[in-house]
Amino acid sequence: MDKRFVISSFAYALLGLALGIYMAASKNHEQLVTHAHIMLLGFVVSFTYGVCHKLWLNNSHTKLSHIQFYLHQAGTLLLLIALFLLYGKFASADTLEPLLSVGSITVFISLLLMSILMLRAPD
Repeated sequence: MDKRFVISSFAYALLGLALGIYMAASKNHEQLVTHAHIMLLGFVVSFTYGVCHKLWLNNSHTKLSHIQFYLHQAGTLLLLIALFLLYGKFASADTLEPLLSVGSITVFISLLLMSILMLRAPD
């Protein structure tokens, strides 16, 4: 699981940096919130989860760790897509609110599951 999280974190970092470069080149910073979420939630949190798996969870491949991984990825992608659509003015906040809510709650549940995995980890 550690490698999956680290690989996904680098994919998010590439995406976030590409968006940042685009914003700088175009002098259009409307996607700043999206960029920040890609870098923090996608890159930093995914990388942190990978480190947790490597150092404390012994790279566990339990059912719970797989559920946690896929929930984090699904919630993060849903949230990032909805933010991109919102700040790009492709859809209204009212239209995107359900997607933003589901994405946020999914990411929260994923964090809760990682907390449980860490609490269960042997010392």
